[in-house]
Amino acid sequence: MSLIYRRGIASMFVISLLLFLCVGALAQPPRGAASAFVVNTQPNAIVWIDEIRRGTTDDSGRLAVTKLRPGRHAVRVRANGFKEVTVTLLPGRRQINVKLVRTTDQAELTFQEAETAREQARDDEAKRQAAELYRQALKIKPAYPEAHVGLARVLLSLDQYDDALAEIAAARRTRRIYPEASAVEGRIHRLAASDEEAIRSYRRAIAEGRGFQPEAHVGLALVLEERGQNAEAIVEFKKALEQLSDSEPVIYQMLGAAHEKVQQHKEAIAAYEKYLSLAPNGNLAPAVRSIMEQLRRDADGQEIIP
Repeated sequence: MSLIYRRGIASMFVISLLLFLCVGALAQPPRGAASAFVVNTQPNAIVWIDEIRRGTTDDSGRLAVTKLRPGRHAVRVRANGFKEVTVTLLPGRRQINVKLVRTTDQAELTFQEAETAREQARDDEAKRQAAELYRQALKIKPAYPEAHVGLARVLLSLDQYDDALAEIAAARRTRRIYPEASAVEGRIHRLAASDEEAIRSYRRAIAEGRGFQPEAHVGLALVLEERGQNAEAIVEFKKALEQLSDSEPVIYQMLGAAHEKVQQHKEAIAAYEKYLSLAPNGNLAPAVRSIMEQLRRDADGQEIIP
């Protein structure tokens, strides 16, 4: 299996996974040993920690979050039919109860419907239906930056680059400092093969997020790698992984492929092993195991060469 083919597969996985990173002011998590805590709220609610989507609560409204660094964190919770809430998790707490209140805000309800439709869309028709729901939300509430960004993501998935950029511009008119909007803008430029514009947008997203913007770090790494700047790409992949707290294993596969390109086979194997430890039954697991076997064979062959 060629590196180019593996890279294409991995890129698609990261793009789809990072689509679920949603909007808001990003907080810089402090360094230190990882811990765990529990969120109690409505059933089937989506939970973000420092704007990283960490999962959905079960039927009892519980979600256990692992590998959380010590310190203050912003916990954002959304459940369909309820008003979205962001609360602060104080240092040392191991549990947080988030009470949600039902909302009658039609713009918010329509936005929630659009978000669900976007996540579940599997074909262009479903994506167009999601786009229409975002437009309905914006018709009710024109100054709704989150809806503009959600619509931009859908339009991007439909290859409507100019329209997607227009939605990002609209979002930034309402919220000037908007890390996620800048990251999505970078992705639009990257897929439109405008590398310089993509790099500028990604770097702006990282600056706006005060260094914490994993979607932008991954996007920037992909652009740098495509330009042959593999060492710089490795740095960006590692930053994204640190910020995501191992919540997106596929990036380890991408890191491994980047190490391969600079002949760092031991580092590549270590990255692939990490991927397999986190996602032993992942879609890429069979290919990763095959790649590791080949790398080990190549390493053994090199060792016996005088």
